[in-house]
Amino acid sequence: MTIKDFHNSENYMDFVNHEKLMPDKNGYYGNYGGAYIPDKLKPAFAEITEAYQKIAHSAEFISELRRIRREFQGRPTPLTHCKNLSNKFGSCQIYLKREDLNHTGAHKLNHCMGEALLAKYMGKKKIIAETGAGSHGVALATAAAFFGLECDVYMGEVDIEKQHPNVIRMEMLGTKVIPVTHGQKTLKEAVDAAFDAYSKEYKDCIYCIGSVVGPHPFPLIVRDFQAVVGAEALEQFKSTTGLLPDTVCACIGGGSNSIGMFIPFLDQPVNIVGVEPMGRGKAVGDNAASMEFGSEGILHGFKSIVQIDDKGEAQPVYSIAPGLDYPGVGPEHAYLRDKGRVTYDYVTDEEAMTAFFLLSKLEGIIPAVESAHAVAYAIKYAKQEKTGSILVNLSGRGDKDIDFVNREYGNGDKLLEKNVL
Repeated sequence: MTIKDFHNSENYMDFVNHEKLMPDKNGYYGNYGGAYIPDKLKPAFAEITEAYQKIAHSAEFISELRRIRREFQGRPTPLTHCKNLSNKFGSCQIYLKREDLNHTGAHKLNHCMGEALLAKYMGKKKIIAETGAGSHGVALATAAAFFGLECDVYMGEVDIEKQHPNVIRMEMLGTKVIPVTHGQKTLKEAVDAAFDAYSKEYKDCIYCIGSVVGPHPFPLIVRDFQAVVGAEALEQFKSTTGLLPDTVCACIGGGSNSIGMFIPFLDQPVNIVGVEPMGRGKAVGDNAASMEFGSEGILHGFKSIVQIDDKGEAQPVYSIAPGLDYPGVGPEHAYLRDKGRVTYDYVTDEEAMTAFFLLSKLEGIIPAVESAHAVAYAIKYAKQEKTGSILVNLSGRGDKDIDFVNREYGNGDKLLEKNVL
């Protein structure tokens, strides 16, 4: 079925007013979502849900958030046409939604400012979070400083070493960065530690999760705050070209930047693709492509597609991008895949890093390694399709990655000689 056929089918109607219909009152997106939490935390989550439902319809809250986005974050972020990159690979035109130009350098501030504003509304004194690549941690540290809140960020030791510039930024902003030393010492373990800390401090703080994962209402809250990305991009693309893009794509770990990009396009006649990290290969522990290798399971208090073993335990995962090495995806992504509205594909570490250097050298834009996965997909798409257009959510900039990338790849010339894309 072509996208035009889909737009004319009965299934199209499932995505008109999607945001109002999903999730249901229990936090489910079809078969996925929910809140699998200890009984002692249920009142705290009910408090968050009630508070969010009030502010989500409050003119005062919405007005304040819009002012923050405009005056502090620098929104709207621009749309950039990659002429040089497009010309190198044919006639298909590649466009970027520039979330790397959002204050703090990534899309994460979109939901962090909203979550911190919610915390202030609820009278909380402290916010707690996890981070992998450090972008969410920096964004939350920024929000905490802005609103005068205490902030603890849990981060795996492996990621602390890889993303040291972001650790320094968090500490400069007044946040306490707490190393996580168990397991693989990466994102999953950081989430475990942050949830454990929240379970002990929930009366005085709020957990500001970094993606569209976790128990209800977190996937809903983060989605709503991130939808500004796709709303701006849809308007900007139409204004710039007079058309819709043929395809929209974004990288996906837990899935916050991608769901924010996708939501406003769900009822539009465009193809939508989420790009997962295949990492080093298809063996267990060598990738974080949960849509490709996962199955239905429960992780961190929600049901979704998860890479699990025979005992239902989360499998070890890997990605060169610290923000993508999560063993599952947000429940709304799982729902959108099952409904056939969004396609999920993958690229390898090597393909992502090739795209990293191509975008840097041809366009003067150094992307986050996470975002480079989506750029790699766009390049492969452009080479294959030869005409039309593809819109990429460039979810973050690569300042945080340059020490690691330089150490592993130098200036990238040897990698580009391999021509893996």
